[in-house]
Amino acid sequence: MKTIGIIGGMSWESTQTYYRLINQKVREQLGGLHSAKVILYSVDFAEIEPLQHAGDWAGTADILAEAAQALETAGADFLLLATNTMHKVSPEIELAVNIPLLHIADATAAALQADNITTVGLLGTKFTMEQDFYRDRLESHGICVVVPEIRERNRIHEVIFKELCLGKIEPQSKADYLNIINKLGEYGADAIILGCTEIGLLIDQADTSIKLYDTTEIHADQAVKFALGK
Repeated sequence: MKTIGIIGGMSWESTQTYYRLINQKVREQLGGLHSAKVILYSVDFAEIEPLQHAGDWAGTADILAEAAQALETAGADFLLLATNTMHKVSPEIELAVNIPLLHIADATAAALQADNITTVGLLGTKFTMEQDFYRDRLESHGICVVVPEIRERNRIHEVIFKELCLGKIEPQSKADYLNIINKLGEYGADAIILGCTEIGLLIDQADTSIKLYDTTEIHADQAVKFALGK
């Protein structure tokens, strides 16, 4: 079994979901008392969030590259970046280490392709929904991406940073997200990507008839397969 290096803490609310899912999936695969070999580097999100909103992506890259190097030194065989947004600086992280980084958008695209989904709605931070780094990665796999309108993007972003990253689950926010999901379906989306690792804390498949792709679960599944040589 390979050792998984996780760069987490963005936010820790979803990082704990990664840890739980990875260990559950290893136990499902191997049985008994098996659990995953994991090294976690959890950053202080209060240092990263202001850099994001200031557009200082080079500053965020420096922090995460240092975390990646520490994980490699500690013995990780490959890396997971437990956040969608910070894959904006995945190239800088990859250049800093000699071990592979499993990209969350590639894992998500593979899951969509396996289900013959070609048009998806994307929910996430404004960075993820509006900038090219994530959408282009999906589109390179032949996936057409639809995003919400600006007012809805602002609402999605607000809920992520002011509620979900703080562990707050509000019924009104859930209703707002489901309304946005329904609108994306009307715009032609065959499925919805939960493109922020915290969104799965708010909504799940039981809440809607539109197919949801939770990137946290997809990424964790890919990590376990890679760790077990599958």
